[in-house]
Amino acid sequence: MVMIERTPGAVAALSSPLGRSTPMVPREASPPSDPILPYLRSISKAMGELRTDPEFCQEALERLKIYVTECIDKFGDDYQYSTDPRLLKIWILYADAVCDFDKVYKQLEEKRLFLEHALLYEAYALFLLSKGRVLEADKVYGIGISRQAEPLDHLKMVHIEFLEQLESTVEESNDDAQPKPSKIQKKLNVVDPWSESTMDSLMTKINGALKKFTGYHKSNKVYPGKVPLTSSQNALKDKVIVLGGRKYQIKGFSGTGAFAKLYKAIIEGNPEETVVLKIQKPAFPWEFYMYRQLDVLISDIQRPSYGCAHEVHVFADVSVLVCDYLQYGTLLDAINSNLVVGHQMDEVLCIYYTIEMLHMLETLHGVGILHGDFKPDNMLVCYPSEELTDDTFRSETRTGHNQGLCLIDWGRGIDLNLFPVSTEFLGDCRTSGFSCIEMQEQRAWTYQVDTFGLCVSAHMMLHGVAMSVEKVARADGSYIYQPKSPLKRYWNVELWKKLFTTLLNLPSNGSDVAVLRSLRRSFQDYMCSSWQLVSKLNQLLAKQKVSLCSS
Repeated sequence: MVMIERTPGAVAALSSPLGRSTPMVPREASPPSDPILPYLRSISKAMGELRTDPEFCQEALERLKIYVTECIDKFGDDYQYSTDPRLLKIWILYADAVCDFDKVYKQLEEKRLFLEHALLYEAYALFLLSKGRVLEADKVYGIGISRQAEPLDHLKMVHIEFLEQLESTVEESNDDAQPKPSKIQKKLNVVDPWSESTMDSLMTKINGALKKFTGYHKSNKVYPGKVPLTSSQNALKDKVIVLGGRKYQIKGFSGTGAFAKLYKAIIEGNPEETVVLKIQKPAFPWEFYMYRQLDVLISDIQRPSYGCAHEVHVFADVSVLVCDYLQYGTLLDAINSNLVVGHQMDEVLCIYYTIEMLHMLETLHGVGILHGDFKPDNMLVCYPSEELTDDTFRSETRTGHNQGLCLIDWGRGIDLNLFPVSTEFLGDCRTSGFSCIEMQEQRAWTYQVDTFGLCVSAHMMLHGVAMSVEKVARADGSYIYQPKSPLKRYWNVELWKKLFTTLLNLPSNGSDVAVLRSLRRSFQDYMCSSWQLVSKLNQLLAKQKVSLCSS
């Protein structure tokens, strides 16, 4: 059904002062070199019939749809019209005709068309508002203003009107003892958890707690050592640095990030005491805070699954986090060890590590913690001290010897306990391939930042490549997201299909703990369905351990 006559994204925006100031058909005749003109005239005539007919003549509506669609098919990305506001208005009508403004907006973003026109953002925001997606509408206004879309004064004015309307609606709802459901949502607690302003606010809030944590050492001076900690890895190799009266000898380079470098080091010359030093510039004590929150919130028996920070040394120029060292590499290393010999990870191993990931997130989200950077290279591989049995997968509680992954790198961790209840987030993790669907579509998110990472990790284990997602329409007009890569017929297709379908289509708010638990149990039930599966898993783990240790 065509929705042109009802959706504010098209008609409301086109009949706004901005729309009226530039009518659909120019007053002066266009030159012969303007092949879009016949479409403009036909569209203008059909819209005039719709405005004057109180019954919204179906025949005119169908003609309008045909004119708009044909025009976009012929001239939608024609360079001649790439800055022509008349074509932008037709794009907006086309979005209404296909009932998918989200898709059209994404197309224009990808084509880099009309991004300097305020009308694009106004129309899309009105469409989102009509769907009750208030937070996204506010975000779209902000994008247009940040891009200095013209006329900028008009865009700022309608944004202010939008905010005033939102504030008025919230006040009315608060005054009503029995507030009625409204498309304008009351949840105004939406922030970018990683923005500079948010982090500054959080650091101020936790400053008192940080000073009380065991292992927290702060100096207002720069690092006093002879070799700067920001030196190249070759310059630091075999050097001894002193932190808190203890000597750490750098033995190797373990990795790097946007602001940090990781080094393998031994303490006081003892090879049995090996740690990782995470050197970060500028100083960043937030990660240490996250580790200490895990100490408080996670039970002792499950705590080994989340890494350990022994201490942090904060200087005026850098910070050094002292963490545990695990010798078998990351889950990404395990995935790659199969790819180098031309294979993907065996499905039984994929199931085992998926159970581990589900259990980790179930526990984390249950105590209000988000990891924020959930991916294979942030999960260290561990090995059970004893062979796994059916009881391992039947048990609801973990034991000290059956934890197979350790989640590290908490620099982007989010402590929900520091935010008001029902807070949602807008912001991109900016990790290629791991930005959840909500981030890609500029929608609010919470737990999806982790559950999407779990899906990508499972996909990488199964297929050996990162996950691409497609939007699939259902018979009832709704849609779901699912991976583009098909599942192999000899896998447990139903098990994997349920995992991806469930986690890629979670609502933006509300706890996901029950969902994670249910998925985990379904994978565990499958492992318990045959003793051969557990036996094969033990063999595969032993083989992998030898392979990763030798590399």
